Amino acid sequence: MAVSTKTGSAAKVFPQAAIEARLRSDLLKAVAAEAFIKGISLPTGASAQSGTAIQIDSLVAVSLLVAVEPRLGFKLQDSVVKSGGYTSVNHAISELMPRIEQAWDKRVGNGVKK
Repeated sequence: MAVSTKTGSAAKVFPQAAIEARLRSDLLKAVAAEAFIKGISLPTGASAQSGTAIQIDSLVAVSLLVAVEPRLGFKLQDSVVKSGGYTSVNHAISELMPRIEQAWDKRVGNGVKK
């Protein structure tokens, strides 16, 4: 359960579910395009595709950050993305979400802590 660290006016809550859903959707689209280009057959279903081992370039990940910035209300730094990329959608999500939340906490400063 989330606990607000700010008293008085309503604290802003990190939009974790919305950010993760958008990133996952965009990452799956990028993986599908990459698989098509390389002639790789992906399993059916988002869950299976998310766990499939396929390289996601860090530049691709950086380009996808733009999609979540309007929801966050600020521009993310490229350094949120790990140099060298990721080995699956699940790997990307597990690495990106804590970094995005950390950027949120620094920027917004009054977020709700888990």
